[in-house]
Amino acid sequence: MSEQEALDFARESIFVLLKLGLPIMMVGLIVGLTIAIFQALTQIQEMTLTFVPKIIVVFLSMLVFLPWMMDVLFDFMALVADHIINIQ
Repeated sequence: MSEQEALDFARESIFVLLKLGLPIMMVGLIVGLTIAIFQALTQIQEMTLTFVPKIIVVFLSMLVFLPWMMDVLFDFMALVADHIINIQ
């Protein structure tokens, strides 16, 4: 494996990581901002008000995105397996 192939593999791995994590992080960000705006408008400063809904929504979004995440991981692992097979 040359240096360029190793860098390409590392770059693809990072893109897969971002592709898998970004939707769930964006859902958590949107819920967090919504709750923060609600707290600012109502002046309710309860700490658990931010954590519990975000945990629930992130968990539900993981369930929703799981089939797509498995497809992305399957495609990446097929690419890795093809690369391992074709190493000379």
